[in-house]
Amino acid sequence: MVPARPAPGAAVAEAVGLHVRLGQRDVLAGIELTARAGEVLALVGPNGAGKSTLLSALAADLPAASGEVRIDGRPAAGWSAPDLALRRAVLPQSAALSFPFPVEDVVRMGRAPWAGTPLADADEEAVAAAMAAAEVAEFAARPFSALSGGERARVALARVLAQRAPLLLLDEPTAALDLRHQELVLRVCRERAAAGDAVVVVLHDLGLAAAYADRAAVVHGGRIAADGPPAEVFDGALLSRVYRQPVEVLPHPRTGAPLVVPVRAPEGPRTPGSSAATAKAAGMPSEASDAAPAA
Repeated sequence: MVPARPAPGAAVAEAVGLHVRLGQRDVLAGIELTARAGEVLALVGPNGAGKSTLLSALAADLPAASGEVRIDGRPAAGWSAPDLALRRAVLPQSAALSFPFPVEDVVRMGRAPWAGTPLADADEEAVAAAMAAAEVAEFAARPFSALSGGERARVALARVLAQRAPLLLLDEPTAALDLRHQELVLRVCRERAAAGDAVVVVLHDLGLAAAYADRAAVVHGGRIAADGPPAEVFDGALLSRVYRQPVEVLPHPRTGAPLVVPVRAPEGPRTPGSSAATAKAAGMPSEASDAAPAA
């Protein structure tokens, strides 16, 4: 059955008292979180905090030890795999394929859930629009295996966009991308939210989260340390504690969005007698710029 589009602000995915165990370890403990239609929700926090685990649980790819995840108002366990694929699209951290499928075919895989439904007629338009949005149309015929890491990441995003599910779950979609394409991905997230989708995205770049997310959930030690608009939850004291790194939070001079800046020890100006300049003059590699990694 083709799902109805969610109403603006409707809860598309919910974690209610969610606990997740991996092996003998509690990775998530008592998570309460809602992803709403028309919103970009950023999951931020340090490595190992549980962000990717939470995203997988919201996708119903990981079972709950207790509590539950609801998708489209129903416990996730109550949906069949085909029904879930019509309701949520998942972008994992890395994309790997065993065969050298052309890029266009990889993107077209996102349309598989719609086969046999009235919306299957939209396959060609959906694939073309997704490839254009991710800027991968120019290498549509190239094999996926011949692409760079950043190009593969954008093709994987295009596959998710072509799926046209009302819930997008994106795990570090900007990790392999250059500055231009990081901005592109987050603009696409905003566009999908403006069109009525719920977008949940794991980000390490707090500047991107502050600029593009409607809400940010700070994940720390398997719990939600704060949840709300970035301007409210990106607090210097909180982030310094969560990341174990002193930071300052400053308003952007033009937009007012929070800028999170690490507090660094003051360093004197470089002079001709400094270690880097001396090494350069002697033809030796400097630690900061010229040293090459060992083979």
